[in-house]
Amino acid sequence: MRHVCVIGLGQFGTHLARQLVKFGCEVLVIDNDESRIDELRDEVHRALIGDARNYQMLSSVLSDAVDEAIVALGSGSIEPSILCTLNLKKIGVPKIRSTARNEDHAQILRAVGAHDIIFPEQETAERTARKVAEPRMVDMFPLSGDYRIMEVVAPKKYHNKSLAEADLRREFNLLVLAVKEPGEEEFKFLPTADTIIKPDEVLMILGRELDLARFTALD
Repeated sequence: MRHVCVIGLGQFGTHLARQLVKFGCEVLVIDNDESRIDELRDEVHRALIGDARNYQMLSSVLSDAVDEAIVALGSGSIEPSILCTLNLKKIGVPKIRSTARNEDHAQILRAVGAHDIIFPEQETAERTARKVAEPRMVDMFPLSGDYRIMEVVAPKKYHNKSLAEADLRREFNLLVLAVKEPGEEEFKFLPTADTIIKPDEVLMILGRELDLARFTALD
């Protein structure tokens, strides 16, 4: 089980903490607002009221078992997130992620110790724009470099063909990881070559962003 600390319980931090619990993480949340802490106290493993700018407070509650900390303090002044990130670095937290308001803020966070920067509004806007521009796309997840995993409704061109006949690896350099039949809730992973692509079926595909864009552009 991963031990994760979420610092800052605005909308992003609150939703993040709840999702991490659902995914099986042991979650510690910290915020200086008692009402926000009370809201999540019964849903996470530990909830503390405290000022993340205070090194002594953070060092006293973060143990060696913490695998990662996410700083979600970017809604107002940028100072708290910077000081908190610096404190986490001094404490020795192995992985530090932080939300940022803009690229200047992000550069400062990286300089003081953040390993990964999150732009919640920007990332949400980009995903929404992709769904609007590519109606067949259900969702997309970034990987290393320009690789992505995309969930996309199968184009008509491939309806009632097997994965072997479609041969997306040869034509688009894409790999089908899973399929979800119409009306089903769960994906079936590692489909065989003789799996038939049904109308309105959702394909989970791995590939480069440009190749995925070519595939979703099909009629």
